[in-house]
Amino acid sequence: MKSPVVIVGAGLGGVRLAENLRNGGHAGPVTMLGAEPHPPYDRPPLSKTVLTGVDERVDLKPADFFADADIDLRTSTRVTAVDPGTHTVTVESGAGIERIEYGTLVLATGLVARRFPGTDGVAGVHVIRTVDDALALRDAIGSASRVAVIGAGFIGCEVTASLHSLGVPVTLIEPTPAPLSAALGVTVSEMVTRRHREAGVDLRVGVGVDEVLVADGRASGVALSDGSRVAADLVVAGIGGYPDLDYLAGSGIEIADRASGGGVACDGVGRTSVPDVYAVGDCANWHDADGTPHRVEHWTHTVDHAALTAAHLLEHAITHQVVPYFWSDQYGLKFQMLGSPRADDEVHVVDDDGRKFLAYYSREGLLTGVVGAGRVGRLMKARQYLVSPTPISTLLD
Repeated sequence: MKSPVVIVGAGLGGVRLAENLRNGGHAGPVTMLGAEPHPPYDRPPLSKTVLTGVDERVDLKPADFFADADIDLRTSTRVTAVDPGTHTVTVESGAGIERIEYGTLVLATGLVARRFPGTDGVAGVHVIRTVDDALALRDAIGSASRVAVIGAGFIGCEVTASLHSLGVPVTLIEPTPAPLSAALGVTVSEMVTRRHREAGVDLRVGVGVDEVLVADGRASGVALSDGSRVAADLVVAGIGGYPDLDYLAGSGIEIADRASGGGVACDGVGRTSVPDVYAVGDCANWHDADGTPHRVEHWTHTVDHAALTAAHLLEHAITHQVVPYFWSDQYGLKFQMLGSPRADDEVHVVDDDGRKFLAYYSREGLLTGVVGAGRVGRLMKARQYLVSPTPISTLLD
């Protein structure tokens, strides 16, 4: 590792990387550049406790952490260009335009929320990616008579559950047969569907949104692909995001193809195609254990990336065992996923009491993942079976 270390992005990946470097003994300069005006904060609470008013913001570290760790945190500082030839990044801030030299550069800029086409500048249309997004939506809820949520992925489902807890009528719209079916398959997604319908959510599946309707400059509803319309004075687009990489134009840093998920192309420790540049987190497309490139947008995956990259930079032995993990809080239940299940895997439901459930996923006879709701202990015990190949038959006997 060459000093100084410059980290582009002041989110979870950047913070964990800097912390791991310091804890691992790195004593050289570490600079963290964040485009937002806020200190680093956690994103999962945005669609949950921040949206419902329990929290204003959940900071990743106490206010004095960065000074105590001798990490130069610069907020409201946006990187506009990277020049590997001169080992510099160009930044814009309140102080103007500046070039900062790096020895090692780590890209941790995460995602940009995808907005529904044609809604730029339309009042009443929201996304949730930043704390300001969540606070803006929260402020608008009080005067809303009905909300339409486009997309029943994890964010869309969480927003729907949070709005329901506030007593706001919600219509959740999803073009696939059931919420999360693209990720988890029909069997488990139907269990998720059950929870939304039991809560009284107006769930529309197998139908897309053709247009956000606008009256007097603000959203008035959505037009669906089946010809129906849903009235709504707030619309939330939960249709995913894309890696924040515009600042890499002209840098020569390889970007992965869309088929593998896009993002910055990396190897198994975060190395990019140019020397001394690494990437971690949602913007990074890593090679997994068998060499397959993919990009994963999970909180724990970002934490794992940061640990592996820091260990490599510090020239420490890498002993960290990565088992993908994701969770989502909905309707008082914790939905969890371990491993890498696919929608086309074979699903084995081993527990379902009508509210809580646990299911194993397998492919070619081997366990690929575990998904559950309200079964925290049993699910986490299954992690040991995902560290190395485990025949599904040994868990079903």
